[in-house]
Amino acid sequence: MTGDHELRLFNSLGRRLETFEPSGDVVGLYSCGPTVYAFPHIGNMRAYVFADTLRRALRWKGYQVKHVVNITDVGHAVADTELGDDKLELAAEREQRSVAELAKFYTEAFFADLADLNVLPADEHPRATAYIDEMIELVRGLEARGVTYAIPSGVYFDTSQSPNYGELAMMDLEGQREGARLEHVEGRRNKTDFALWRAEEPGRQRVMRWDSPWGWGAPGWHLECSAMSIALLGPHFDVHTGGIDHRELHHVNEIAQSEAYLGDGKPWVHYWLHNEFLRFNEQKIAKSAGTATRLADLTAAGVHPLAYRLFLLGGHYRAQMDFTTAGVDASQAALRRLLGRVAPLRPLPVVETLAAAEAQIGDDDVARQMLGDLDAAVSSDLNTPQVLALLQQALRHDGLTDEGRRVVVSASDALLGLRLATLEADELGAVGADAPELDEADRAELEQLVAQRTQARADRDWALADRIRDQLAERGVVLTDTAEGTEWKVEQPG
Repeated sequence: MTGDHELRLFNSLGRRLETFEPSGDVVGLYSCGPTVYAFPHIGNMRAYVFADTLRRALRWKGYQVKHVVNITDVGHAVADTELGDDKLELAAEREQRSVAELAKFYTEAFFADLADLNVLPADEHPRATAYIDEMIELVRGLEARGVTYAIPSGVYFDTSQSPNYGELAMMDLEGQREGARLEHVEGRRNKTDFALWRAEEPGRQRVMRWDSPWGWGAPGWHLECSAMSIALLGPHFDVHTGGIDHRELHHVNEIAQSEAYLGDGKPWVHYWLHNEFLRFNEQKIAKSAGTATRLADLTAAGVHPLAYRLFLLGGHYRAQMDFTTAGVDASQAALRRLLGRVAPLRPLPVVETLAAAEAQIGDDDVARQMLGDLDAAVSSDLNTPQVLALLQQALRHDGLTDEGRRVVVSASDALLGLRLATLEADELGAVGADAPELDEADRAELEQLVAQRTQARADRDWALADRIRDQLAERGVVLTDTAEGTEWKVEQPG
């Protein structure tokens, strides 16, 4: 068999590539979900396209997966502080809705975006408010182990009792203290200590409140993911994903409280995977920065959601990406041409795993080799740019039989999730429709090279960026770097 490469993933815990070894028959996968106080923006959605890519890769390798994506509908304070107001309570007051109505509205908006991006449905979407009892029991367990203390603002986790605190962030405890937020909390022993249970302020009743052994209040943000994941995936599971911003604080605190609660000396989660930011004008896309473009905004501008998915897959999940209108428009044009080339091959076979793909290609050695190349690409820390390049090769390769080509295209799409078997070109908006075809150069391949150069520049890999520019120049491509992104045109097709 040409395929069946070891799946290698970059574990943030240690910052190294590791061979994936599941702990049981079913891979437990937990992804930090949204705080449903506002519409998700396109930067938020990168985390879920990434988690979906991982899930598709695990399926491709033959693993059964149980995927949990939580919904945070209580406990997340403004600016991730210990004493700040709850984001949902403030948003509900601003929008003149009940908290329940607000959470339901924005949860449904999140689910709609997932569906538009063809993200596979999670097995569980637990709401934090449905797991308050489990959270209280977790705090009671920590209290029994002597790693908590109570002060007027709530019950806090004592990070000095966690020997490996900050290991995920690659900081020792003193380094974590120095880098901690400077919010002053009266009675807090260490800057890094965090609230497990947030007490009501005297004379001020919360909108969302529960009775507990420590009085009326609400859970801390970090507590929620530990309680829900342990309840649904068991005390230990395989993979935890999230955005890179969670690596330094939220996930550090999850690990500390979970391992202290379990008390068995074992790592709580084996693999921690984080996707990088999406940037706009060299800044992280964020609601607070005024760059919170929604998927619906792209759709209104004529960009299909799967063109945005293709745009994201054109960069590696661990590399920062620059969002530009030109880049997304180019992805829509590339998707349109992909559909044009795939349409004559339909119907495509249903292929979701490497084993199923190899069983359908018969004696087509070229197709078998291409399946092996696909497997190598996705097994190399989810190298989606390479998977896209191999898909383009399969559509042009003269040595493939028609049936072999169908299998390779279907296998590629099982990993990419672009709906190549069913999406019609006329479902795409006008963006990219007038992009001219090239006689001797494949435009989609050139667009991919331009995207790779943009990524290399973002990563400050100037040598790679220069090499790609030279490759493009040899093919008659003229590049112009602008504030909105890189523009390109072919003056002398090569």
